[in-house]
Amino acid sequence: MRFPWSVFRAWRWTAFIAVAAVVAVALARGDVRGFSEIRLHELPSEARQTLQLIRQGGPYPHDRDGITFNNYEKLLPSARRGHYREYTVATPGLSHRGARRIVVGCERRSVQPGRSATGVLWLPHCVDGGEFYYTADHYRSFRRIVE
Repeated sequence: MRFPWSVFRAWRWTAFIAVAAVVAVALARGDVRGFSEIRLHELPSEARQTLQLIRQGGPYPHDRDGITFNNYEKLLPSARRGHYREYTVATPGLSHRGARRIVVGCERRSVQPGRSATGVLWLPHCVDGGEFYYTADHYRSFRRIVE
């Protein structure tokens, strides 16, 4: 009895299509974490100053610091609304906010039973201490900050 190679080929193509579909869904959702990294000492000094302000809870020099970052570009891992907050990194020589930002992802602990943890980001409320991303090109690319 001969092996039915047509069954083998059909199974191979089915497996290929299934894997491609899973990868496509992961890419669309932003679940693929292929970020390049940037070490703390590699950041511009202004970004290190912004990180220090984030860690101490402010005060922030720009009114829009701490607003929700919605991840419309889908370059960061998918998360519920309010998970990401953005902060301005000053650019020397500019009189406006410029393009540089630090985006902080925070899976918040529940502050009190029955209440949601919304409002101002406070890193001790983050389950994992927060995840930090740096963009120098206004959300076209991100690098994960590694300490």
